Amino acid sequence: MTLAARLMRALTDPDCAPDHGRPDMTQVSDEELGSLLVAVHDVNAPATHAMRTARLAVEESVGERQPRYTPDACRRMFEVLVAECEERGGTDLTLGLGALEHCTGPRPDVSGPARALVGLWLEKDTVRQPYALLAIAGLAGDGTLRAAVKRLSEDVGPIVADEIAVLARLSPAERALLSGIDRDSRFDSPLAHAWHRAAGIPAYAAFARRALEAAADRTDAIRAGEIPYRADKAFGDREVTTLGQALRVALLRDEPWLPELFERLLPGVALAPTAAKTLPSQALLYEVVRAAQTFPTPELATAIRTVRRTVRHTGVPKQLDKMLKKVDAALAERTDVALRLPRLDFDDEGVLRRTAGDHRAVVTVTESATLTWEKDGRPLRGVPAAVRRDHAALVKELRDLVKRVDAQLATLVRALEGGLALGTTHPYGWWRAELAGHPLARTLVRRLIWEIEVAPGEWRAVLPETDENLPHAPDDTPVRLWHPLRSDPETVRAWRDLLTERRIRQPFKQAFREIYRLTPAEEQTRVHSHRFAAHLVHYRRMFALFRARGWKSGRLGPWDGGDGDAAERILAAGEWRARFHHTWADWAGDDELASTDRVCFDHRVDGTWREAPLRDVPPLVFSEAMRDVDLFVGVTSIAADPDWTDGGPGRAYWERTGFGELNESAVARRDVLERLLPRLRIADRCTLDGRFLLVRGDLRTYRIHLFSANVLMEPDNSYLCIVPARRQGAPELYLPFEDDRLSLILSKAFLLAADADITDESILRQIERGAR
Repeated sequence: MTLAARLMRALTDPDCAPDHGRPDMTQVSDEELGSLLVAVHDVNAPATHAMRTARLAVEESVGERQPRYTPDACRRMFEVLVAECEERGGTDLTLGLGALEHCTGPRPDVSGPARALVGLWLEKDTVRQPYALLAIAGLAGDGTLRAAVKRLSEDVGPIVADEIAVLARLSPAERALLSGIDRDSRFDSPLAHAWHRAAGIPAYAAFARRALEAAADRTDAIRAGEIPYRADKAFGDREVTTLGQALRVALLRDEPWLPELFERLLPGVALAPTAAKTLPSQALLYEVVRAAQTFPTPELATAIRTVRRTVRHTGVPKQLDKMLKKVDAALAERTDVALRLPRLDFDDEGVLRRTAGDHRAVVTVTESATLTWEKDGRPLRGVPAAVRRDHAALVKELRDLVKRVDAQLATLVRALEGGLALGTTHPYGWWRAELAGHPLARTLVRRLIWEIEVAPGEWRAVLPETDENLPHAPDDTPVRLWHPLRSDPETVRAWRDLLTERRIRQPFKQAFREIYRLTPAEEQTRVHSHRFAAHLVHYRRMFALFRARGWKSGRLGPWDGGDGDAAERILAAGEWRARFHHTWADWAGDDELASTDRVCFDHRVDGTWREAPLRDVPPLVFSEAMRDVDLFVGVTSIAADPDWTDGGPGRAYWERTGFGELNESAVARRDVLERLLPRLRIADRCTLDGRFLLVRGDLRTYRIHLFSANVLMEPDNSYLCIVPARRQGAPELYLPFEDDRLSLILSKAFLLAADADITDESILRQIERGAR
């Protein structure tokens, strides 16, 4: 008996005993999966343990794959949806539309069950899934469609009524496409491909502009007193949802009229026309920010920040700050628009000057923005008293400008690094003008290595910071960030030497970037990697890193369903997905621990994810995903925790890993130290020895591990606990990239090289205990 037949039996036979273990759904064809999905929605199916197990397996598989339906299964889907709606008061209308879309034969006549579904739906006090409902109504005939349009247009206001009228005029196929963005509430987030389908419908895109301009007209009228002001009543719930969907479509299309609209709509929903601390529509303000989290643009992020500074409600700015972090992260991933920076009146050298009486303010952009003051050409130490007294508004404006520029530079760095991982190319002419020549971007762009395709398939690498004359090439010539994965070891070494010699600090790790290639062990395991498995990590820190690096994962904990999950990241413009499995382990005091597991990759095939052999994963996708996982483990492993004192298996792992073999990040760290050590004033006291940096002090010799930064003392290899402080004794040092662990290692080296001068009693006691 096939697996599909066994599952179907479990769904229909009350006496069926469950199979042991989780069934391997890869043995089930797409058409069998469609029939099984129909069966799990049958209200007459037995409520047995076998049925629940089978249903869970089917629904999880549907989340990964696209079921297909025979004409009979398609008809049955509509019938079971009617029965489910009658029995349980609701169902998911999109299942019926999906069955029709993926029907493997002639579409069956479903007008009867469609008419019944619409009738049941319209009896409800609140009509959910309006797009899907109209698509189903269209299948039932013109009379049913008119009834649905009339019901959905009642007491909804002109904006929603306009939307319903637009939907009624669409073709059946277009209505079905739009059903993918149906949301039960403003907080649901449909999949990105559903928004792309909606954005491709010209009539809906035209409606989106009308709706958003009508919303701005309404807030203008409230400010002008033409509409009475009532706190949080400018827009109804349904209007807020509709406007949020319209805004997402417009943002996805990157409509050129949006920036001007933001200048009207954002203040209009955030500021009362009176001195009240309330808002015309707090709900729409938050919905706009949620839309920015889905499809952000630099202009919208700037408009939100501007409103955040002026809103009077005490709780709203704090909430906006939290939401803006997600906007910035999402904008960094949307590389097609994130590189679009305003010039903000800075000159070509990245300097802005403003006069304040006898003084002048100077804002300079290098690695970040800095504000200084001068008089008669002489720099001053701080803000002059006369300026603080007479030009307080200008001081605040410029300080806000510095924060805004720094935020934009941080977003730009994230976007550039995201483009590195994607292999994103830009037209050479645009790159010269809008990146290398941009007053704000230039300081970052010039410190990165770029490749220009000077001939078909021939790329020339340049570092603008050191190359005075860029190559002559047509404006449409492709240019991209250089990646060490595409270069030979000699070239990589030469770039690293140049950066060190010129003391150039890159905005992110590029020349010293870690490379991860497929190992023989991974070729043997075929579809998963155990390279980063069996590590014990601080779970909350790792969960925060997931979010910071654009990975999505459910929260784990000691509750049902909280024992394990796979963090996911979409790569290569949505074509590949990396999954990092991990499980909740235990409590350690107030801390939570997790254990790491395998890494897998999926390829999108015909719109669904299919697990892929590791050898089929593009090398750049594989390397960048594994680099992230290495970062998660390296930063959050308890082996790098100098305070770790727990015993048991955790202690054994701490001792084994805290002084064990180096990962790729630590190997890159060692490479940097080889170049930096000869330049340090403690060079004669330091030696690299395999996994360790050896530091000779006056009292003892110390071995600092290059992965964990843990310290062993010779001759007995006793552990020296040094809790990191803000400053550990190291001077300000040049590093070719930012690396907190490398900074920690160097700070410990400077401290221990002068161990006779240490005054910290806890450190001295540990040193003297074995030095006697």
